[in-house]
Amino acid sequence: MGQKTNKVLKQSGVVPYRVNNGAIEVLLITTRSQQDWVIPKGGIADKMSPQDSAAKEAWEEAGVLGQINPNQFGSYKYRKNGKIYSVKMYSLPVQIESDRFPESGKRIKQWVKAKEAVKHVKKSSLRRILKQFVKYESTNQ
Repeated sequence: MGQKTNKVLKQSGVVPYRVNNGAIEVLLITTRSQQDWVIPKGGIADKMSPQDSAAKEAWEEAGVLGQINPNQFGSYKYRKNGKIYSVKMYSLPVQIESDRFPESGKRIKQWVKAKEAVKHVKKSSLRRILKQFVKYESTNQ
């Protein structure tokens, strides 16, 4: 029998953020089932860069627009339905926020202080990414 190899599926995502009264806040969204708090991410669309694809996900899943930071600040891997995903992460300073966006009827969104966002997410990989984001942004402000 041949050995089965798992193909790693590439995704990209963003941590949407804003500065409010001197404090960095991040925008968390719920999964479509509204069970967990997460951040926008998805498969890298054909003929799109990871950054542009991440910005597209930010609009579709959270209704936010801005100039994405082209520098990747972190990455993580996860398994879902027997598949392995690798996610490149970018930061997105939010310039425009809309209540009407493609997945607005499927998700809830909430702004939280960046350092407190870790407490809201269940997945350890996302907690680690949010901690990386806080460290990255505090050195790049």
